[in-house]
Amino acid sequence: MLLVHGWGDTGETFQFLVDCLPPRHTLVAFDLRGFGRTAWAQDGYWFPDYLADLDAIIDRLSPDAPLDLIGHSMGGNIAMLYAGIRPQRIRRVVSLEGFGLPRTDPETAPQRYRRWLDDVRAGSPFATYDDYAGLVRVLAARNPRTPPDRLEFIARTWGRPMPDGRIGLRADPRHRRINPILYQREQAEACWRAITAPLLFVIGAESPFVARLGALIEETRMRTLIRDLTYARVPDAGHMLHHERPDAVATLIERFLTTQVT
Repeated sequence: MLLVHGWGDTGETFQFLVDCLPPRHTLVAFDLRGFGRTAWAQDGYWFPDYLADLDAIIDRLSPDAPLDLIGHSMGGNIAMLYAGIRPQRIRRVVSLEGFGLPRTDPETAPQRYRRWLDDVRAGSPFATYDDYAGLVRVLAARNPRTPPDRLEFIARTWGRPMPDGRIGLRADPRHRRINPILYQREQAEACWRAITAPLLFVIGAESPFVARLGALIEETRMRTLIRDLTYARVPDAGHMLHHERPDAVATLIERFLTTQVT
């Protein structure tokens, strides 16, 4: 079972979910390029590279048999795209809040390219903190449902000491640049329609992204896109549901895996 994290996160924070799943599972998590403990790319970041990286990892881990894929947020989007692009490589898919982005307006392209050029020129570094406790306080304000011990773990995983003694983030700040290429939801949905594996789609009941995307990710519409869909909500959970309610998420995943034996 391969775990793909979201934007700004790392593979290590799947630990909360791993601890709640039965030990019979073989679980592998990794850091996407430019996040966590991976090196920063010299030439910047292009979304399809994540698909190529995932393809190479799957070739290494399971060259002769399909495997199970779990992704959160951006990682869920990567997982769903890949499952439609290479359906023969994937046995089952779990997407945790991995529903893509809203539709874009081509008329915004000039402004978007302008913002990207400004970002390239000015740079957009991440904030730094006096110590790990300062990072924990910021994480707590943004993620009030996540218990303090998990926030401490996340801070130690996301952060690192800087040469000046402050605490910075491991992620490459170039990830903050706006993507100059407009998101094409129609292309993403075409890939989703090509998924042949059973798919568990999980959302947090309190997630702000659910409200933002609205009808695009309602269950009735998702069933028109995914041929074998299990749709679930986690109560009292926001976007970072695998940090906030790993027990509930693990229960959904285990139920899905045991009812979708292949």
